[in-house]
Amino acid sequence: MRDGRDGMYGWIWRHLPGNAWVRALISLVLVLAVVYVLFQYIFPWAEPLLPFNDVTVDGQ
Repeated sequence: MRDGRDGMYGWIWRHLPGNAWVRALISLVLVLAVVYVLFQYIFPWAEPLLPFNDVTVDGQ
């Protein structure tokens, strides 16, 4: 039943070509591509902007 509440992932699943196995393979490739882009480009760009090196403990 499509009542408009299945969200983004349901929309993506319905618009992928092929049967369930092909859709699952395409979905896996898409997820791996997103993870690759995040680790190669987005996280290195954002790392200097994040406060990971700002510690609050005094070095005694």
